[in-house]
Amino acid sequence: MDEPTEYQEPTREVRQWAMFCHFSAFLGLVFPFGNLLGPLIVWQIKKDLDPFVDAQGKEALNFQITVALAVVLCFLLMLVVIGFPLLGLVSIGALVLTIIAGIKANEGQAYRYPFCWRLVK
Repeated sequence: MDEPTEYQEPTREVRQWAMFCHFSAFLGLVFPFGNLLGPLIVWQIKKDLDPFVDAQGKEALNFQITVALAVVLCFLLMLVVIGFPLLGLVSIGALVLTIIAGIKANEGQAYRYPFCWRLVK
């Protein structure tokens, strides 16, 4: 039987790239679909650096896909007025959860977003 391998704390560089995977979603504040493109680009470039970066990049991308779908739903629901407060709620929730995820990743802790549809495996 193989002995279990010891858990290694991610290096500073690995933790920073994992954090950048999450925080790159703020590119959505600069240009359309930046919240999807930011995590996708950082993850694709740095996923081979370490399994921690790969996992956090997938998590960030999956969450931003979920947020994008929720925003589209909110726009559709604006026809019956409920979409306006829901859009505010989704935006604040995404902002807070993205900041928490980035901080946790920088501390070396794997973060899993709640309410996330995980399409990218």
